[in-house]
Amino acid sequence: MLKVWFEIPLWQRVLTALLLGVLTGYAWGPEAESIKWIGDFFIKSIKMLVVPLIFFSLVAGVAAIGDLRKLGAVGGRAMILFIITGQIAVWLGLALGTFVAPGAGVDTSAIQKGATPEPNPTTAVDMILSIVPESPVQVMADVAVLPLIVFSLLIGIGILMAGKDGEPVQKIFDSGAVVMQKVTMVVMELTPFGVFALMAWVAGTLGLDALISLAKLVGLNYLGCLLIIVLIYGSMIKFLAKLPVRDFFRGIIDAMAVSYSTASSNATLPVTLRCAERNLGVSNSVASFVISLGATINMNGTAMYLGLATLFGAQIFGVDLTMGDYFLISILATLGAVGAAGIPGAGLIMMALVFGAVGVPLETIAFVAGVDRIMDMMRTTTNVSGDAAVATTVAVMTGEIDKTEMISADDV
Repeated sequence: MLKVWFEIPLWQRVLTALLLGVLTGYAWGPEAESIKWIGDFFIKSIKMLVVPLIFFSLVAGVAAIGDLRKLGAVGGRAMILFIITGQIAVWLGLALGTFVAPGAGVDTSAIQKGATPEPNPTTAVDMILSIVPESPVQVMADVAVLPLIVFSLLIGIGILMAGKDGEPVQKIFDSGAVVMQKVTMVVMELTPFGVFALMAWVAGTLGLDALISLAKLVGLNYLGCLLIIVLIYGSMIKFLAKLPVRDFFRGIIDAMAVSYSTASSNATLPVTLRCAERNLGVSNSVASFVISLGATINMNGTAMYLGLATLFGAQIFGVDLTMGDYFLISILATLGAVGAAGIPGAGLIMMALVFGAVGVPLETIAFVAGVDRIMDMMRTTTNVSGDAAVATTVAVMTGEIDKTEMISADDV
């Protein structure tokens, strides 16, 4: 029986659980709250992973650059493009969430929610000072987002500066990142059960309004990802790389298809590399460096979604966000996306970081967990497309591309 269960792809199990949860909630009504503890168990399991996953993934991602000198011609350009496109993506998510307001109008009076964190009242100076961790251990215990990220980045840079002396430590963090990805995959096996319980609770307690809001959120997630792929990546290829946009997307269609079906940047990595080298003409050195780095830190779809989901939670629970909160979300969503592992469900784990920083109740995760897999597939496609777009653009800038191979992509 267990063998048959695990032979079914996780996404199919999740979608089936989602549908069964909605039907059970409608049939059972408010009494469906009695099984919400299963969903709470799933959410607590996710929150358990936040600190170690961010710490190991970020340090390993920075150390993966290999040499500070590589941050010049190739690494420097790639990092600039990753950061700029990440900021554009998260502000796009904030704009969509602000103007469409998918979480508005949901009556949450029927649910019991935990204490709502107070919105961040700090000034710009306080925020700058707060990013320096006085005690890294305390930062981890308190799950303080920004100082944890800064400390992780500094450790990664320190490993690079140490050169050969830092290699043993780098191996520890590389292994730690892999181990945390495996642990995350174990926790993700709880997803069908958590999704069933949470969707039954949402449908039974909050009714049709909540489901309509979730449908809006899914629609905005797909719209935002499509805008990133077509407008941001298309403009990058057309105006920076000065290459045919149509040929670029034709060249990466295999990677887009695999990423959508697996919802994993890491699983798609070999296909993305093959598409970049064979179909786009990117040199092996640039493709392997930029795309491998991008699979770890270039998560524009996730960044956009974190901004959108934060506003969704704020609207559901009536949390007023200031412009300062918006800027904090833009920073944390971008850096949180960097720390997200390239595996299914990783974006869900990063939500706890962003939500807590601006006073959005963590119960929001319970709302979106049921439909996260559907959105994760599109976000991953966006992330993988961005890896290929940046690799191609950097290859053009550094003269590491065979344009005749890309033009021949018409035959792919």
